Amino acid sequence: MSARLVIAIDGPAASGKGTLAKRLAAHFGLPHLDTGLLYRAVALALIDAGADLGDEAAAARAAAALSAEGLDDPRLRERAMGEAASRVSSVPQVRAALLSWQQRFAGGPEGAVLDGRDIGTVVCPQARVKLFITATPEERARRRHRELAGRGEAASPDAILADIRARDARDSSRAAAPLKAADDAVVLDTTELDADAAFAEALAVVTRLGGR
Repeated sequence: MSARLVIAIDGPAASGKGTLAKRLAAHFGLPHLDTGLLYRAVALALIDAGADLGDEAAAARAAAALSAEGLDDPRLRERAMGEAASRVSSVPQVRAALLSWQQRFAGGPEGAVLDGRDIGTVVCPQARVKLFITATPEERARRRHRELAGRGEAASPDAILADIRARDARDSSRAAAPLKAADDAVVLDTTELDADAAFAEALAVVTRLGGR
């Protein structure tokens, strides 16, 4: 067990946690799971079936039927799917159905890197390294706007900021696994950091706590 390294990375939308998770996974040769894709996939399944995103029973069924193959759909990366995922993620039955899925992924022989909103608090509370990545809503909105523009998606900066604030409020106040830093997580504010600087700081934390 001493060779296993599980890195739990949490944080709000557009904080940079996904980029850090991918780079840390590549650096340490560990599998990576963007757990937000699971919730996006559940939301997409409901949309494709013509079901209401507020239909908790349908959402629970979609979560129970989720397969890894569905995580490659490019539609999961669209802006609207992030908002839809935030809605279905508040359903306790959905979170329960996906919990074992995530824990199986984290239980590999070498460990894993998982990023999301409740990895350090619920999914992998015994993770050797826990990071909580954050940034101001305004900076996160700027990053998301650049990302969308790079993909050719038109979006109002003001609308993106409003979406981010709404998601923060919903994710932090939900009854099931609210977004928050684990008590033993290292908080990294990336507001003033570029991707390389954020990675350097995160790598230093993992090296210190993870023993690699």
